[in-house]
Amino acid sequence: MKIVRHSVLALAAFVLLMPRVSVAQKAGEQSAQNLEKTITKVVKANYLLYLPKDYGKDADKKWPVILFLHGSGESGSDIEKVKMHGPPKLVAGGKEFPFIIVSPQAPTSRIGWQVETLNTLLDEILQKYNADPDRVYLTGLSMGGFGTWALASANPERFAAIAPICGGGEPFRARRLKDLPIWVFHGAKDPTVPVKMSEDMVEALKKAGADVKFTVYPEAGHDSWTATYDNPELYTWFLEHTRKKAEAAK
Repeated sequence: MKIVRHSVLALAAFVLLMPRVSVAQKAGEQSAQNLEKTITKVVKANYLLYLPKDYGKDADKKWPVILFLHGSGESGSDIEKVKMHGPPKLVAGGKEFPFIIVSPQAPTSRIGWQVETLNTLLDEILQKYNADPDRVYLTGLSMGGFGTWALASANPERFAAIAPICGGGEPFRARRLKDLPIWVFHGAKDPTVPVKMSEDMVEALKKAGADVKFTVYPEAGHDSWTATYDNPELYTWFLEHTRKKAEAAK
């Protein structure tokens, strides 16, 4: 009996150690297959974070969030470059805002803004800070304007309102944005990103029934962002909007 038992155990061990051989695909035929594999991806992002002066005084208060995307010239690994324009520049100059402001840095202008990275960063901010998920606003200039259109088109349900500046998007995606308040800005004499790129998006949005505003600066070139971010009306307009519950539930 011991010999039999030992033989059975040896056979079982041999079977377990045998490599698993899949059935080979026959030439000239096709068969149904499937893939299931766990992969791990590391996402990295340098960013500037601004917390309002009164942040933390009321532990239950949820603050609105602005996600700001810079232009191509501020890409790289020197986070100080992000302070060249937009809300980070104004904060560096002493201006106070009633928003949590998140200003990430794209590692290279060649790659530009990555939707997956931005979504991961936004998840982190909403989880880690007293941020209001129903009052998240997205804006960016030039390359960041393109990034604003791209991120909003991919995830319109995340935002309460967006303000793309001197960028461009994909008009065929306008229907995805039709329930999102949008304020578009561009310089009429922009030599870098033609104003038509914004015009095409606005036209497509209007056809889709979107709530869209369009400001064209008649004498402005590519820099249509300084006047925009210096205008208090932009921030008042942001705060007038809360994420639509129907969108949030998707």
